[in-house]
Amino acid sequence: MSDKKISFASRIGKLDYLMGVHYVEVPANIVKKLGGLNKQRLFCSINKHPKFQCGMMALGEGKGYITVSKKKLNQFSIALGDVIKVILEPDNSEFGMEVPEELIEIFAQDPEAEKRFMNISPGKQRNIIYYVSGVKNSDKRIERALKLINNLKACPEGKETARRIFVGS
Repeated sequence: MSDKKISFASRIGKLDYLMGVHYVEVPANIVKKLGGLNKQRLFCSINKHPKFQCGMMALGEGKGYITVSKKKLNQFSIALGDVIKVILEPDNSEFGMEVPEELIEIFAQDPEAEKRFMNISPGKQRNIIYYVSGVKNSDKRIERALKLINNLKACPEGKETARRIFVGS
């Protein structure tokens, strides 16, 4: 995939088989320009609103889709069926999302925690980052980060499952 931005028009759709998830359809020719459906991370901008980090999933017939939360639909004043202008560009950040300061500080103080985190799959890394980032209160982010990292360290190496990380043994 090139480092250039790719613009196209699309519609907001809904995937009923995925509990009504709203999405932006990425046409097959755009998927091809992006280098295919190879688990790449992207930045997406809709109708010139601030870009957000995302991934692209297979929709069938060579097409892809990017999910759009109800919150973003409301923020962007768009709805099911609306025609939108989409700009996609590669996200070359290490984890595909910004790492909260609280998690960075834990890694600075606990090299074993950082090592264990770096050895799990990128999807599990993003899940941890997303969950820790999911609250505005710094004390809550610290609490969440410590819980997940302690659960991760308690897992046998190579047997780190999402359940063990998020719920504990």
